Amino acid sequence: MPSRALPPPPPPVQLRTWPDRQTLLTDRGMALDELRRTYLAAHRLLLLWLCAFGGVIGWALLVQPFQLIEDKDPLAFVLGPVFVILGLAALAPAVVGVVLGMRRDRHIRELTDAWFALDTDPAADARLRSPGAGLTWCLSSLVVCALGLWASLGTAAYAEPGRDTYVDVTFGMGAGIILWLTGLIGVRKALGHYRWAVRRLSPAPARNGAHR
Repeated sequence: MPSRALPPPPPPVQLRTWPDRQTLLTDRGMALDELRRTYLAAHRLLLLWLCAFGGVIGWALLVQPFQLIEDKDPLAFVLGPVFVILGLAALAPAVVGVVLGMRRDRHIRELTDAWFALDTDPAADARLRSPGAGLTWCLSSLVVCALGLWASLGTAAYAEPGRDTYVDVTFGMGAGIILWLTGLIGVRKALGHYRWAVRRLSPAPARNGAHR
């Protein structure tokens, strides 16, 4: 699935050809609105969770060889490498997806700062706060963080000797850490957007427009 195209950065000062300030503000508002919707889009939150799910599946496959060895399964040395390959095949795309998503977020923020610096339009800029989308990211990510902590700490604290094996504990803690990190990424993104909005959208003396 191809990534949604982002607005290009504003042209350099010497290449700007807006006929008047209103045209500049219109283009600026359209670019900022598109960047805002892309940054806090619901499908990007779902993609983050999908990467977490892939990471948990990959971790589950990676610990399977140890389960076979613990069970003294004669096929451990045959199936073990297969599970390792399948685990890496599931885990690697998940990690790459998260890294690419974070890089895209940084690029969106750079574009947003560049367009925002062109001029000021308080009425249009107020939409950039996006309190609903930011709160959705924050609360849902906190839930994922809580699930991750419960899974990792609960697995270690309530493991029953003779019933829960070391492999079970390892899987539970690893899956919990993956969920916790996923939630932490979402919370960090939501709080980062909130801090940006407070810093950039707070009332301030009018700036001179950058339009030339």
